[in-house]
Amino acid sequence: MNGSQRGTEPARIILVDDHWLIRASLKSLVVEVSGFEVVAEASDGFEALDLIATHRPDIVLMDLSLPKLNGLEATRRIVEEFPDTKVIVLSMHSDESRILRALGAGASGYILKSSAPNELKLAFDSVLRGQLFLSPSISKHIVDIYLGRVSRQADPIEQLTARQREILQLIAEGHSSKRIAQMLGAGVKTIETHRANLMDRLDIHDVAGLVRFAIRHGIVSADK
Repeated sequence: MNGSQRGTEPARIILVDDHWLIRASLKSLVVEVSGFEVVAEASDGFEALDLIATHRPDIVLMDLSLPKLNGLEATRRIVEEFPDTKVIVLSMHSDESRILRALGAGASGYILKSSAPNELKLAFDSVLRGQLFLSPSISKHIVDIYLGRVSRQADPIEQLTARQREILQLIAEGHSSKRIAQMLGAGVKTIETHRANLMDRLDIHDVAGLVRFAIRHGIVSADK
């Protein structure tokens, strides 16, 4: 029996990426891996959370650059709300800050989109055994930092609450306070208060500055 299977049942995977072609390619790769099946696909973080609540997958393969709720925030929510589900980040970015944020958010793995296809199975098997999986091309220096052997400066993103990070992303994506209130099921005045507190905490006092901050810290992509 395949060690990646729960009894005789294949391990259940949800794919989260806002590009249809990438999801289609990933699905075709997963189909070829014995012991795993794709049960759902999502194009943004909120949709992913809804599908996870419905399907209770074993693994979520998560892109970081997602609209509405980015992959980091979605990962934090998944780890908190669905502790039996493992998150593997699949990203084109190999910079230190993104990897550390993903691991800090609770991701069990980080794979680069430039990786060889056989890394998927290695990652799946590893995280289901409770191990951390990083693409081999990610330097040992990253692992050392994650394990606390190298000192890190405080991450300004971690100064924000989860709601502030959500609102920061939606502001940076160009949504109005009224639209954000509708999306998050809150009052417009509540959103305006969060927005004001967010600006005060970051010492940024215009939307353009918030957008630049969000891009610089990987909350949104410059091309989104």
